[in-house]
Amino acid sequence: MTKSAPISRYSSLSITLHWAMVLLLIAVYACIELREYYPKGSDFREGLKMWHFMLGLTMLLLVLIRVVARVTSATPLITPDPPAWQTLIAKLTHLALYAFMIAMPIAGWVILSASGKAIPFYGLDLPALVGPSKALGGQVKELHETVATIGYFLVGLHAVAALFHHYIVKDDTLRRMMPGPR
Repeated sequence: MTKSAPISRYSSLSITLHWAMVLLLIAVYACIELREYYPKGSDFREGLKMWHFMLGLTMLLLVLIRVVARVTSATPLITPDPPAWQTLIAKLTHLALYAFMIAMPIAGWVILSASGKAIPFYGLDLPALVGPSKALGGQVKELHETVATIGYFLVGLHAVAALFHHYIVKDDTLRRMMPGPR
């Protein structure tokens, strides 16, 4: 019986989902940040908000696919092997990022539901998760905005760590997730 060689990169599906979600996350943040430059009630501002909602829900769909891909496919080892404390921090950061990418779209869905608004998703109106409740909507909105700020730091930490590993430690952490030929 022959032993298979260890894999050196994530699967094509995982790599594609990772980078698509990076672009999607940039778009989600850009839509909600750019809306501030337009007058309240203007068509363009409302359009940016609608795209923020739809792209956020797209993030939820993709992260669920990504979690399945992560659980069902092998994780390539980092060469050279990092210290245990770095591995622990990486696992905790990844867990926080996955929680962030799942919780934020659900929170947005709850905010829209609680405000009695339609939940747009590429021509569909999704069902409300909760009944109308101004108090609940306000609380979840505050939480959503706070966690969004934390998200900037989580994503930044993840990117800085990848660059640190690539340029300072000079291991293959970043290369395992880069697109291109194997």
